Amino acid sequence: MQVALMSLGDKMDDPVTGRRFSASERYAMTLDAAELAERTGFQGYYIGEHHGISYTFSSPAVVLAAMAARTRRLRLGTAVALAANLDPLRMVEDYATVDVISGGRVELVTGRGGFFEKTFDLFGQSANDSAARFAEAMELGCMLWQGEPVHWEGKFRAPITGQHLEPTPVQTGRPPFWIGGGSSPETAKLAGRLGVNLMLPSAFGVPDKFIPIANIYREAFAAAGHKHAPRVGACWHGWVDKDDATARARYEPRYRGYHAFNLAVIKSVNPNPPPFVSNPFDYEVLSTKGPAIVGGAAKFADRLSELSRLVDADLNLIKMDMGGVGREEYLEMVERLGTEVIPQLNNATARPEIGASVLS
Repeated sequence: MQVALMSLGDKMDDPVTGRRFSASERYAMTLDAAELAERTGFQGYYIGEHHGISYTFSSPAVVLAAMAARTRRLRLGTAVALAANLDPLRMVEDYATVDVISGGRVELVTGRGGFFEKTFDLFGQSANDSAARFAEAMELGCMLWQGEPVHWEGKFRAPITGQHLEPTPVQTGRPPFWIGGGSSPETAKLAGRLGVNLMLPSAFGVPDKFIPIANIYREAFAAAGHKHAPRVGACWHGWVDKDDATARARYEPRYRGYHAFNLAVIKSVNPNPPPFVSNPFDYEVLSTKGPAIVGGAAKFADRLSELSRLVDADLNLIKMDMGGVGREEYLEMVERLGTEVIPQLNNATARPEIGASVLS
């Protein structure tokens, strides 16, 4: 199991101290966390993209390029890049550039952002076209990533008449692409058909609701006859602390505040959001049956293992910087997750099954 960090850049007051961070402080905190994540064994760091709402990360490629300059091993991902809104050529140019700068460490996770209707208005697009725009962008993106001349014509952008992607990515061949999706079977089928990875939006709602989508993806992947293995990722909310009681007490006001903030944002961009993103806040349910992982290192490791097995995830993204959490608290959690939780997960993975020979 691989563990990475995820940040979306929500801008809200700290409900405990009342303090609000400036954009520069939030970006600096994220870059510091990336350096610490590399030192403590994380797989990567994944940055979100929003436009016109109260999330400060709107250009993840720029943030990831800054991370690339301060790290050497960390995978650099999106969470997600809005492929239905972006020009697909420009999108892959940006992330090919980060791939070159980083020496081949990009993980491009894309999504169509279907329920962010006002984002489509902002870009002069129709949300009704989101599925078609997204499929066209991903198909073209996979073609362009090879670095060869492309001859292509579609519906939503001008034809490409022999041009090629520049710069040529370090990771040539199979694109390091993920499709983010969990509400539409068609999105899962697209990921399987294209042979890219699937990232489940499991931080929204009860995790087991995403199991059928993962199964649809794997079936479509197998039907397409790809030679490589399918991969599934999942994302979770989290707070890890010195013990279980401290974690629950410190996280509750931040998580409650973030839930209210996020619900208000979603309603501002979609008057009729899906039910799974608009349920009332229930801390007990969210932290025992939902997407939140809360506790000391041992409990955090056990619950993360449980959730990862539930959806059969190869990669788990953990978002811990929501709800106005301060820099010192966040970095403290990153270090604890890296030095205390990840080693437990690695040990559990390496441990032979009961009855199995260690020599087999």
